[in-house]
Amino acid sequence: MPQQVHETDFHTLSAAFIRRLHESRLGLPHQVIDLSATPDATRVVATGSVRDTLSGPPRTAVYFIEDGDFRAIVDGVESTLHGRFSPNGRLLSFLSDRKRAGIFQLHIGSADRVENAKGCTEVDGTVEYTQWSPTGGRILLGVAGVGADIASTHGGTAITAATRDAPAWCPTVDYGTPEKAWRSLWIHDVENDSVRRLSLPGANYWESAWCGENQVVAVSSPSPDEDSWYRSVIVQVDVDTGAVVELFRGEDQLGVLTTSPDGARVAFVQALCSDRGLFAGNAFVMDLATRSVSRLDVSDADLSFLQWIDAEHLGYFGIRHLESVAGIVDIRDGSVSELPTGNRSIAGSRLPRGHFLQDGSAVVVQDSYTLPHEVTVLTKGGAKILASTAHDGSREVGSSAGRAEAVSWTAPDGLTIEGIVCLPPGEGPFPTVLNVHGGPVWIHRESWMMKQSIVPFLVSQGFAVFCPNPRGSCGRGQAFARKAVGDFGGAEVQDHLSGIDHLVNTGIADPARLGVMGGSHGGYIASWIVTQDDRFAAAVPFFPVTDWYSWTFSTNIPSFGFLNLDGSPEDPGSAFHMRSPVTHASSVRTPCLTIGGSLDKCTPAGQAVEFHNALRLQGVESALCIYPNEGHGIRGIEAEIDFNARILDWFASHFDL
Repeated sequence: MPQQVHETDFHTLSAAFIRRLHESRLGLPHQVIDLSATPDATRVVATGSVRDTLSGPPRTAVYFIEDGDFRAIVDGVESTLHGRFSPNGRLLSFLSDRKRAGIFQLHIGSADRVENAKGCTEVDGTVEYTQWSPTGGRILLGVAGVGADIASTHGGTAITAATRDAPAWCPTVDYGTPEKAWRSLWIHDVENDSVRRLSLPGANYWESAWCGENQVVAVSSPSPDEDSWYRSVIVQVDVDTGAVVELFRGEDQLGVLTTSPDGARVAFVQALCSDRGLFAGNAFVMDLATRSVSRLDVSDADLSFLQWIDAEHLGYFGIRHLESVAGIVDIRDGSVSELPTGNRSIAGSRLPRGHFLQDGSAVVVQDSYTLPHEVTVLTKGGAKILASTAHDGSREVGSSAGRAEAVSWTAPDGLTIEGIVCLPPGEGPFPTVLNVHGGPVWIHRESWMMKQSIVPFLVSQGFAVFCPNPRGSCGRGQAFARKAVGDFGGAEVQDHLSGIDHLVNTGIADPARLGVMGGSHGGYIASWIVTQDDRFAAAVPFFPVTDWYSWTFSTNIPSFGFLNLDGSPEDPGSAFHMRSPVTHASSVRTPCLTIGGSLDKCTPAGQAVEFHNALRLQGVESALCIYPNEGHGIRGIEAEIDFNARILDWFASHFDL
C-alpha cells in the first residue's frame, strides 16, 4: 500500500463518490441537524450542515422551510445555527460567528425580515444554545469559554480563538484547566439589548432550561473539564440572585432537561452514557413542589429528547430496538400515545429528536440508508414531507449503495443480538467488513449512509458491511446497555464473532474475505478482536483506544475508563492492562491500518502510534495514518476522500480483489 494514495485509482474512486454526494448541493444543506417551529407550524426553521466548496469541513446555516425548499435566513458564508422563535412567533433568534469564525453570538430579528437581524450585546465566549423565557422578554444563553472542551461527538478538540503567532521556539504550556474554559449561564434582556452573567464562579453548566420566569434548571458540575460531565447533578438557579439548590443526583449521567410551561415540573433523562451528546435512557419527571421523582414507562424505549407540549403532556423521541419512536405521555395517568414513523428513522445530530406542535404532531427529520434527510411532519394519520435534501448526486449514491437489511442472531450465552447488514447487488457470499460502532452506548440504525460515507462507498465496490449492535448498545433499555460495563472486550466480542458466523452460515459473508473496522470504542474493538481471533484478513481501527493504561493519563475523559473497566491502572493485572490490545500484540496475525487525528483529546493519536509500534515489534504488517487537522473523527472533505480511499485500498489488497 502506498504511503500516499492521492494518485491511485482508489483515490479517484473515492473523490468521484464524494463529488456525487456534494457537488450539485454546494451552498445548500446536505443534512439537517436541528429543527424549531412556531406552535402552529406556520413557520419552521432548520439548521443544516453546508458545504460551499469541495474543501475543508462544512459550516452550519439556518434556513426557513418554505414552499418545499430551504431558504437561508441570512446571506453570506458565515456559520449560523440554533434558530429559535419567540413564544409569540414574531421574533427569531439565532447564533452567528460573522465577527470571529467559530465564536458564536446572539442575533435577533423579525421573523418576517430576519435578514435585517442585529447582533446583540456580546458575551465573553461562544454561545452554544439559547432558550426564550416563557413570556419572551429574556433569552437564556449557554456560553462556553475559549479553551473549553468540545465533546467527542463534535470532534473531541477544544474551543479556540485566533491568537498572534508565537515564536517557533515557544513551548506549549499546560497548567490544567484554562481560566476561561468554564461553561456559564447568561441572561439577555430583549428590549434593552443588555446581558448579564447569571451563574456564579466555581460551577460549570453543561445544559439548562427556564423553569418559569424566575428560575433556571441546569446540569452542573464543579469543574469545567469534559471528564467532570460524567459526575454532574441537576440544580435550580435563582435568576435574581444566582443562588443554587441541588435537585437531583443520579447513579448515571443526567441530561435532556425540559420544564413544564407552568414551571411546576422538570423532566430529564438518566442514562449510562459513553460520550456527552450520545444520550438515550430512562425519562423521569420531578414535581418541584414536593421533589418527588417518577419514571416514565415507555415500553423499554431509550429516550433521547423530551419536550413539554403543555403542563400535562410530555413529548419524547427515542429508540426501541432498531426503530425510532415519537410519542406523548399524559403525566396525569401515565398513558402513552405514539406517532407512526413508517419504515424510516428519525434523525438528529446523533440520536432521534424533533419538535412537537400544539396539536400533538411533530416536525422531524427522517431518513433511511438510501434516503437523505427529509423534513417531515408526523401525524396520527401519516407523514407530510416539507423539504428534502435529496439531489441527483445523492440519488446516484443511493442507487449504488445496495440495500440494508435487519438481522438478528443468538450469542453463545443465548442473548439475542440485532444489527443491520448493507449488501451489494447480487448473490453472496460477499467480501464482508464488520463495522463496529463507537460508544459503546450508541447504535447502528438504518440512517442515511449509516452516518458514514465509507459504508455505501465500500458497498458500491462489492463489499457487504455488517453493522451489529452488541450488548452495551442503546435502544434495548438500560439493563442491556449496562451489559458491557466491567467487561470491555469480553462478551461483546462474542456478539460480533457469532454475528459473523451467522452471516457465513446464511451465505452472505465469505469466510476467506473478512475484515473489521470501527472508530472510537469501535476502534478499540477492531484492534482488540484481532488479538483474540485470527479469522480477519485485514483490520482498520480508527481513533481507537489501544492501551487503557496510557490512555488514562492522556485523554480528557479518564472517568470513562474508571466507570467501565474493573480495577485500577496501578494494578498490573487489571483490565486496564489485560484488556489492552498492545498487551497482546504478539497474538495478532491480521494486517492492521490504524488511523488517528492529531487534534483528538478523547482518544489521542498516541493510541494509534502505540498499536502500530507494538505490531511492528512483533513483525505484524502494520500501517499508521495520522491526520494533522482532524480530531475525533473526519470532518475535512479532503481527509474524508483520503480516509475512504485508504480503507478501500487496505481491504481490497488484503482480500486479493
